[in-house]
Amino acid sequence: MIVRKYWLILALLFMAPLNWAADIDSARLWPAPDNTRLVLDLSGPVEHRVFTLANPSRVVVDIDSARLDADLGALDLNDSGISRIRSGVRNGGDIRIVLDLSARLNPRSFTLRPNEQYGHRLVLDLERPPGLAMEPQERQVSKTVNDLSNQQRNIIVAIDAGHGGEDPGAIGGKGTLEKHVVMAIARELYDQLNAVKGYEPFLVRTGDYYVPLQRRRQIARQKNADLFVSIHADAFTSPQASGASVFALSSNGATSAMARYLADQENASDVIGGINGVSLEDKDEVLRSVLVDLSMTATLRSSLDVGSSILGEMRDVARMHKNTVEQAGFAVLKSPDVPSILVETGFISNPTEEANLGSRAYRRKLATAIRQGVTAWFERNPPPGTWVAWQQRNAGELRRYVVVRGDTLSAIASRNGTSVARLKEVNQLNDADIRIGQVLLIPGA
Repeated sequence: MIVRKYWLILALLFMAPLNWAADIDSARLWPAPDNTRLVLDLSGPVEHRVFTLANPSRVVVDIDSARLDADLGALDLNDSGISRIRSGVRNGGDIRIVLDLSARLNPRSFTLRPNEQYGHRLVLDLERPPGLAMEPQERQVSKTVNDLSNQQRNIIVAIDAGHGGEDPGAIGGKGTLEKHVVMAIARELYDQLNAVKGYEPFLVRTGDYYVPLQRRRQIARQKNADLFVSIHADAFTSPQASGASVFALSSNGATSAMARYLADQENASDVIGGINGVSLEDKDEVLRSVLVDLSMTATLRSSLDVGSSILGEMRDVARMHKNTVEQAGFAVLKSPDVPSILVETGFISNPTEEANLGSRAYRRKLATAIRQGVTAWFERNPPPGTWVAWQQRNAGELRRYVVVRGDTLSAIASRNGTSVARLKEVNQLNDADIRIGQVLLIPGA
């Protein structure tokens, strides 16, 4: 009887369900140029630890009292710096996940509470050390003109597609994701500006991955951007809210209840990366405050001006929520020395505007309006040392000529009393090849 009693107790123990703290329901991987992010979706909060092992390089994640329901082997590891992901059960009820690394990566982890799109999450960021970041897919090649004074640089425009990766942004009633819409508009704007002589745009994010708001500003400043354009398509609590908007930074609060709401929504998305102020560590507190204030004042004036130019062009394409540039405390606009604007292309929560933003033709029109607003402003305010500024100074000395059949660069130069070298310099030509219909600028004799 005693033996039978012990067997019964053991059987009950094996039959009793284990009490897991959380299930790991799914996993997502987001490779970016300077990091790779692994996100584990959880059914509840967990305790975890992360450490590294060498020879070979590995990152180990231990999760207490968890059950793995996700298929980690189905993740696409291309360009992630991870060669293989393994997992197993330890201590009877804990999960160990091992990442075999193919690149030098430094781990950083944290957990996130549920939001409107996701439940509990464990986030593992594998960061590439400074100087070892991968080149973005759209590698930017400088188009700078080498004239005799070496001063004809291009105007550099940073195009920032909001959200990305783990952060989808606003979601429309039919499931349209803001991050996909704004990326499409950003790429169209890039293509259009890249085709304009004297302009050199670049994309702040080149794929579907998350970039913290502070990092977006840093990227623009590192590339010496003359303008920062952030593109969004937000949502409101009511589907009746509609209209596009153009925003600049406000140092004294927002100009409307809607502006405050949108700023709060966008800034809240940076909880993953954190928000820090501008670093002026070698200055004392008073001087630092004065320098930032002076720079921000001048930059804000330019931001409002270029925003007005873009808003004027967008009126012909979209219904505007407000007829003036609004101001709000968007963290992404807080660069002290780069004029910055944020374009809300419409409310994805509005059924009509969701359909419009889903249309490629409509997105192209929006990008065209933004491009026209940008170039019109720079034509009035060209940065010193740029080709646009040089063209403005020499506008009275230049004539336009349309190439016809039989023309050669040497013949055109001879007829107009100039040289082939001078024609190539003025028109940014790398060689003497020209095509029928091409417009050339002809300098005076």
